[in-house]
Amino acid sequence: MDLADFVTALRGIDPTDGPPAYRGGPLAEQDAGTRSAIEALDGMIDTEAATAAWGECLSQARSWAGPPVWVHGDLMPGNLLTVDGRLSAVIDFGTAGVGDPACDLIVAWNLLPVEARNIYRDALQVDDVTWARGRGRALSMALIQLPYYQDTNPGMAANARHVIKAVLADHARSS
Repeated sequence: MDLADFVTALRGIDPTDGPPAYRGGPLAEQDAGTRSAIEALDGMIDTEAATAAWGECLSQARSWAGPPVWVHGDLMPGNLLTVDGRLSAVIDFGTAGVGDPACDLIVAWNLLPVEARNIYRDALQVDDVTWARGRGRALSMALIQLPYYQDTNPGMAANARHVIKAVLADHARSS
């Protein structure tokens, strides 16, 4: 709920003259890079399941047609500071800007367990199409990060594996 409150407050800021968010364009722009990453991960992950989940995200996730909103764009575990289990600060606003609110849903798969994921979604009143874009963004990012960080950053690679598993589990439950 603390994170949902932060995202809600951020979205409430007037987006007029705000810079474009680093992650804010159409999900389809990630297609080539995501498919290339899936090929690079052959033998490391279930590429058939990843391709099916990615295809479903693309087919369900129309581009954001609403007004742009402020997004942090990088709500990764390392950018969320907690004290006694409560969110105390959000750091690293280098990718912040105005764009698609689905950018700030990536955290649902890269950090939150299923139960908290649903609470986060409900608190933000996210529709199915926006949720699909968020899930697709999370999957794309993780698929691209895993081969990139596999040998150089074990923490990022582990988080990418976690996200891939979470998205594929969601996909399997909905299929």
